[in-house]
Amino acid sequence: MSGSGKKFIISLPLKVILTEEGASRFISGKKKLLRFRLADNVEEYGISLNSFSPQSIQDMVLRGYISKIEISMSEFVSVRQEVMDLSKVLVYSLLYKQFDRQVFGDIIKCDCVQKFNRKNPSQLIDERTELSDSQLKYFLNTKKTSMALAKKSILDPVWKSILENKDLSDEERNVYLLMSEKFLTQLSMMNWYIITKFFQTEGFPQINIAIRHLLQIYMEKSKVAEYISILAMELALNSENNNIRKEAKIMYGDGAEAEQAIFDPEKREKIVNEMKNKHELVFLSWKLGGGAAAIGKQGRLQVTLYNKDDEFQEVKENIESKMSADLNKKSLIDFYREIPEGQENTDLGLYYLGYLDEACKKVNVKFESIVNQFSASDLTVINLIFNF
Repeated sequence: MSGSGKKFIISLPLKVILTEEGASRFISGKKKLLRFRLADNVEEYGISLNSFSPQSIQDMVLRGYISKIEISMSEFVSVRQEVMDLSKVLVYSLLYKQFDRQVFGDIIKCDCVQKFNRKNPSQLIDERTELSDSQLKYFLNTKKTSMALAKKSILDPVWKSILENKDLSDEERNVYLLMSEKFLTQLSMMNWYIITKFFQTEGFPQINIAIRHLLQIYMEKSKVAEYISILAMELALNSENNNIRKEAKIMYGDGAEAEQAIFDPEKREKIVNEMKNKHELVFLSWKLGGGAAAIGKQGRLQVTLYNKDDEFQEVKENIESKMSADLNKKSLIDFYREIPEGQENTDLGLYYLGYLDEACKKVNVKFESIVNQFSASDLTVINLIFNF
C-alpha cells in the first residue's frame, strides 16, 4: 500500500485535532472549529469527520495542520480495514515529512550549495532561507523539464536495484517502485528548488547520491507501517473483546451462556448495542510529532489506546495526580504475559509485538511500549511510541 491508502473514501468517526497553523488555516477559511474533550481529559480544538479521502488526511499532515487524531467506538471489528488504512496513511505521511526534512538538511551541506553560498552571500541557501510559495511555484514552473530529468536521474539507479533484487517478490518490487516515486513526489517545493537549481552542474552527483541514500533508508523504514497498524488494531480488538465479555456476563450471567453469547452473531450484536447505549468505548489515538519547535521530536508518533469502564470518568479527572501513586506501569510485553490464560488471544498479540519490535530495530526506528494500569479501576492506557 502506498501512503495514500487503498480506498478513495474511508468512513470512520474521527476527531481531528489541529495544530495552531491548522486552526488558523481553517478559521481563515471561515470554518467553525469544534471543542473536544479527548480520552485523556484534555480539551482541544479541531474538526470532526465521518468520511474522508486518505489523500486529504495526508495533505493535512504534510502541511503540518494535524497534531492528533482520535477515534472512539464500542466495537472495531466492523471497521478493521478502515482503521488499519488510516493508521498506515498517518505513518507514511510522517515518513514523507521526515524524509523531506532530512533531504533538506543533507543537501544544503553538499559542496555545490556551500560554494554557492560563499559566492552569493546575499542569496544564501540554508535553514534560514525564506521563499514564498508563489516564488517557488514561479521558479519551478520554469524548470519543469529539469525537474523531470532530475527525478529520472535519481530514480533510475534505485529502480534498477529494485528490479534486479532477486529476494523480492513481484508484488514487493511493484510496491517499492511506487513507493520510491511517492517519496520524491512528496518532497517540498523548497527541496525541488535546490535540486533543479543545481541539476546538471558538476556538484549535482553529490546531491543525487545523498537523496538516493535517504530514499533507501526511508523505504526500509516504511516496512513498519504495516506492523504498527496491525498491532494497534490487535490492541483495540482485545479491549473490545474484554468489554464484550464483561457485558455478556451482565446480560447472560456468569456461566456458559455468557460465553456462548459472545460467539452467537445475533446475541453478540445485542451485547454491542447495549455497550453503545452505555457509552462503553475503546479510544484509539495517533499523536503526530512534538510540534514545530520540538527539536528531535518531529518524527515522533504516539499511538495510544484507552479502554474505559464505568468508573473511568472519575479516574480520568484525577489522572495527573494519580500518575505516580496509583498506577502500575509496565512494558506491553509484560502486560500481555500477565493477562489470564484464555481471557484474550495473547499469542497473537505477542506475535505482532515481536515482529514490530524486530522490524523497528532493523531500520533504526526507536520503539517503546508503556502500559499504565490504574488500581482505582480497570482503566488501561497503552502507549506505543515511535521515533522515525
